[in-house]
Amino acid sequence: MEQQSSSLMSAQIHFVNARFSLVHIPLHRYNTYLQPILRLIFPVDPPNGDAEYDSSWANRYPFLNISVTPTECSLVCLKSLAEELFNTTAFSTTTSNDAVIVSEDLVVMSIEGEGLEAGKRVLELTSPLALAGISIFFITTYFSDYIIVPAKSKGQVVRALEDRGFRFEESAEAYVNPAARHDRNRSSTSSFGHLSPSTPPPTTVDELQSRTFALLERHAILPMVDADIRLLQCAGRRNNSDGSLTDEMALQVGLTKCLLYQPRFLSLTLTENEAASLLLDRRLISNFEPNNVLLGNTEDFLVPIMLDLQPLPLDATGIVCGVAGKLAGGPTDGSLSNAIEMLYLSTARTGTVMVEGRDLGHAMAALRTAKKNDEK
Repeated sequence: MEQQSSSLMSAQIHFVNARFSLVHIPLHRYNTYLQPILRLIFPVDPPNGDAEYDSSWANRYPFLNISVTPTECSLVCLKSLAEELFNTTAFSTTTSNDAVIVSEDLVVMSIEGEGLEAGKRVLELTSPLALAGISIFFITTYFSDYIIVPAKSKGQVVRALEDRGFRFEESAEAYVNPAARHDRNRSSTSSFGHLSPSTPPPTTVDELQSRTFALLERHAILPMVDADIRLLQCAGRRNNSDGSLTDEMALQVGLTKCLLYQPRFLSLTLTENEAASLLLDRRLISNFEPNNVLLGNTEDFLVPIMLDLQPLPLDATGIVCGVAGKLAGGPTDGSLSNAIEMLYLSTARTGTVMVEGRDLGHAMAALRTAKKNDEK
């Protein structure tokens, strides 16, 4: 049996113990839902009415992602909060263009561990699930990767992981690969060309990649770049010890300023154990000054390449893996001499690939090459 990739071998995969909902808000309705969005990020009341609950607002939820992009506002939040804050019947007017709470319950998987560079990691982590026919959302943050799947598919996900050698470890409360402890120093190669999915074709990542771009072509989905948007990946700094305005307060003020004026691009991820993680238009950095409350390189920027997936059903599979395979260099991908570093952000109706500015031309050329190859 061929060895698995170092990224997948060393990963610890933890299922967040909660049910989540996906919410789509059209941009022209953003202001209508701004107050619920702010209430969601900065809750006034502690969870379950616990008066002694003293956690930071940035660590109130097991998982929360709020993303505002040029195409939509999208949220992944606890199911109970989605129903409480974004139920359209709570507003005076309801139309087909109102917020949409997707009826399918979701589960969130956090991925931690050593491994390959970001682009390869997206490919390695999503391929087993894509080949098993599981619809996924993928969110890269400053600290971790998150895969979001339909709750009904959790059993299928577990089987796919177990087929790759993962076992649940009580002490870690996560799925780990015991072989990784013994094989860390051994060379490894990707076995994606020989995966055995639990559902019918495609049977390899190459075939999956080809079908992905054929699907995008059929629906006239083309990669879009907004030349005015340059993104920074950063995180909130933990409280400092001096007597000035705390980092947490300064971060809260900065985020509020950003959200009040409907940012062109901002993605915020909050979890119980990590500081706030952000992807934001670099023009928004001034909202966090002069307190220097952001961690990360504020000089290097990323360019978002967006795919408007609205014509596709929400349960379409293989998009993340197919795109990552083309850019990060799949098993037999010879279109680029060097793999492109990339991050990925899934939202309700858009897939966004983020590459460094110097790689934009190569990335667009790779995506166009994929289209041409599928036309042959």
